Amino acid sequence: MTDKRQAPDLQDEVLTGQVADAVKDNWVDTRAPAWTRPYLRLSRADRPIGTWLLLLPCWWGALLAASVAQELTLRTVWIMVGCAFGAWLMRGAGCTWNDITDRKFDAQVARTKSRPLPSGQITTKQAALWMAIQCLIAFCILISFGQLAIVLGFVSLIPVAVYPFAKRFTWWPQVFLGLAFNWGALLAYAAVAGDLSAAPVFLYLSGIAWTLFYDTIYAHQDKDDDALIGIKSTARLFGIGTARWLKRFLIISIILFAAAVIEALITGSMLSLILALGGAWAMGWHMTWQLSKLDIDNPDNCLMLFRSNRNAGLLAALFLAISVFV
Repeated sequence: MTDKRQAPDLQDEVLTGQVADAVKDNWVDTRAPAWTRPYLRLSRADRPIGTWLLLLPCWWGALLAASVAQELTLRTVWIMVGCAFGAWLMRGAGCTWNDITDRKFDAQVARTKSRPLPSGQITTKQAALWMAIQCLIAFCILISFGQLAIVLGFVSLIPVAVYPFAKRFTWWPQVFLGLAFNWGALLAYAAVAGDLSAAPVFLYLSGIAWTLFYDTIYAHQDKDDDALIGIKSTARLFGIGTARWLKRFLIISIILFAAAVIEALITGSMLSLILALGGAWAMGWHMTWQLSKLDIDNPDNCLMLFRSNRNAGLLAALFLAISVFV
């Protein structure tokens, strides 16, 4: 699929440093000091949706654990705040790693050739140093979460490291993204509860199915360029059958989310259980709306729907938060 914008616009973005798919008039391009912009763009600070998609499973896990305990302690609040900072940092570190490994591919794709590395705004060595700084600050936050969470945090680096290479050897790189992006459901639950059970595992698996849903939509923006340079994706694999597959991921995600809630809260307050299940219903409703609007041959539509998954995940988090207090 050819990017519908005109070539001169893309060339202007490369010259000015702005990234093609960044949020219009974002704070990085308009207010951040000039010397910080390549680093912030490398961390996708001009495209906050990825931070939300990494953070929301963390909040699901923390709130589900809090709902089991029927209290929102100061420690839980700190874990949720710490997860917010950690998600920004680790999303940035992960994107930096992704851009280091993909810099030659990115230079061949219209949507990504304006990124800092392929456009020459920053060197590979500078990017690697920036990645290390972000990881170090995130580690300082992690050590306050408890021993099990620390162990889980280190294990999470495995799927993060593998993901950029997945699209070179499998048609299902979105699975690897899901493994990495939803690990916070396990980590945050363990940080709050001090242990793990079947409930956060169900939540984690639900998030992976959700990632398959939203990142397949996202990948449809680049399917033609990906085909030319040999990059694999579920968007290319499913083709015109995408809607059918997305419906399956939707159903699997919501069933697993509901299973997590039932497993965690079945012996507690019935009202709390019903409200938490409302989160699964609300998220499923939003994903169904996305399917009704999907046009896989319209990159602007795909990007809009992909970004709307922040609201889908927030709906689930809202119902879980309400269930803590009843």
